[in-house]
Amino acid sequence: MRLEKCWFCSSTVYPGHGIQFVRNDAKIFRFCRSKCHKNFKMKRNPRKVKWTKAYRRLHGKDMTQDTTFEFERKRNRPERYDRNLAENTLKAIKKIVKVRADRESNHIKNRMKGNKSAERKRDAKELEQSIHMVKAPLTLEKDPSYTLPKIQEKVHLRSEENRMEE
Repeated sequence: MRLEKCWFCSSTVYPGHGIQFVRNDAKIFRFCRSKCHKNFKMKRNPRKVKWTKAYRRLHGKDMTQDTTFEFERKRNRPERYDRNLAENTLKAIKKIVKVRADRESNHIKNRMKGNKSAERKRDAKELEQSIHMVKAPLTLEKDPSYTLPKIQEKVHLRSEENRMEE
């Protein structure tokens, strides 16, 4: 059973699925679904379409360089069947999948590291701008204790402490 890759989005095309387009110069393009085929006909670049794997790799959303991808390479040389070799291969595939999943999760964690503080700032700013939706404006005028305290970054607090110690 031969599993092909979609020319546009790089997802797997299983036998009997998708669309195959053959150009006049005999170049074959395989598509997983009509969405990819239509985008190809509209002459869109997969690297500029956000939902494709090419875009995700180009913009650092997915891992591109990893030794586990080398095992997935296409090999055209047939191997003589050996039961032990097949058994060892299946065991190795399970290990490789586990290693790749671990590395993928580490990649995602590293990518999302700086987002928490930025998200907190954005939320605080949004709340400050729309406090009138949470508390009535008259209540805010009568009792100023209902206003939001200013949120300071931990980094600024640490730098101030270091200055005081000096």
